[in-house]
Amino acid sequence: MALLGWAVGKGSTAVDDWFQQAHGSGLGRLLFFTDQRTVAVILVGVLAVAVYRRRWPLVAAVVVGPVAAIWLSRFFKAVFGRQKGDAVAYPSGHTTLMVVVLGMVLLVVGAQLYVVAVAIVWALLGMLGQAVTYHYFTDAVGGLLLGSVIACLAATLVGWSGRSPRRHPRFP
Repeated sequence: MALLGWAVGKGSTAVDDWFQQAHGSGLGRLLFFTDQRTVAVILVGVLAVAVYRRRWPLVAAVVVGPVAAIWLSRFFKAVFGRQKGDAVAYPSGHTTLMVVVLGMVLLVVGAQLYVVAVAIVWALLGMLGQAVTYHYFTDAVGGLLLGSVIACLAATLVGWSGRSPRRHPRFP
């Protein structure tokens, strides 16, 4: 994420300009996938499932992960200082938060193939919505990278919570 931020610098790239050609198109409706209200509904649902299952380390991850996503995206926006319009843009905070919440879904519900596929498609659609509206495409990629780091860190910390990992019956 940091390497990409330094590589793109303060302005847009050729890839960013290509995505910006769709600015004002119907693709802006894809902002639904990163909308704070949409993400909040998913987050509350995931939190409810984790509480219902009494998976307390996951409850903590579901609460702390999104807060870390918001804080870290704001921190890195200040570090990189990349502007789009009148706002700092890199990394995309909406994309970061969306990816962290999708990561929490995978942690709480489980990483079955169909859940992972839906999460990937959801993330790509959300990134596209950001890339043609408020952000450059590379801002959305930066948000994806930052969100992935946070979600993976949460998964690692939950793994250290003392719960023994589930083993496949064929593998001891």
